[in-house]
Amino acid sequence: MGAAVVISFTYGIRRGFKLKTRKLVAAAAVAAGCLSATTSSAIAEPAWAPADSATVHPGVQTFTEGAQCTSNFVFYDGSNNAYIGQAAHCSGTGGNTETNGCLAGSHPIGTPVEVDGATRPGTLVYNSWLTMQAKGETDPDKCAGNDFALVKLDAADAAKTNPSIPFWGGPVGITDTTTLGETVLSYGNSSLRLGVTALSPKEGKSLGNAGENGGWTHPVYTVTPGIPGDSGSAFMNGDGQAFGVLSVLEALPRPASNGVADLSRALSYMRANDPAFAGIQMANGTEPFTGGNLP
Repeated sequence: MGAAVVISFTYGIRRGFKLKTRKLVAAAAVAAGCLSATTSSAIAEPAWAPADSATVHPGVQTFTEGAQCTSNFVFYDGSNNAYIGQAAHCSGTGGNTETNGCLAGSHPIGTPVEVDGATRPGTLVYNSWLTMQAKGETDPDKCAGNDFALVKLDAADAAKTNPSIPFWGGPVGITDTTTLGETVLSYGNSSLRLGVTALSPKEGKSLGNAGENGGWTHPVYTVTPGIPGDSGSAFMNGDGQAFGVLSVLEALPRPASNGVADLSRALSYMRANDPAFAGIQMANGTEPFTGGNLP
């Protein structure tokens, strides 16, 4: 994805922190209305690993051709397959100014994705950018806001997976709306944090998604904004409902705010436009949502 942080005057700063190896690059780089987690007929969930022993869960780092991002939620289908989400731009092939998902390049479906905690690489099986391009999508709201991808976990790692968000617990269903001043919660896992997990939980406020790319984007402020490598991380509201995927850090008109891609709309688009994923469902956390304020 090129440089780690590059200003895009159209859509802000697109993150997907590029790491050429799995070792930390120490230098600062120049270089989401309440819905159920399921929308179709109920299917049996896989047998998830206990949260305290699972090695794969929301918030683990993913590496796509060297670009490091943070995973968001866990998903499953009727064939007992398990998936973990990341942002579509995490597999982008162009510079970070290429933020129009209807035009920007991406590594193809089938690209291996390293998932921390997994014993084998996962596989990129869905990318909203590639789907929009295949469908000839031109809606500017979708082109700007639809930033979601699925990584299929190897069967050997599905049994080592738990869908609970670290620190917060949940998620508990999905919402497609945030309002002005509503509490938002996230869990980023950038390599720049040097493995200090106490810095990963973030709390803040939404500016509301009404009128923001047709509802496709939730602008939010957190006490510390997302940094390179947090791309793709999960966002929930104060009730534990999933609403989005971290997409951009804006420069203008709201400096240091984050743009969060709406999850509900992204899933609806995927189900409507790719029959292979019509039955995909988000897994609720097995751990109770705790919420509350950070210390």
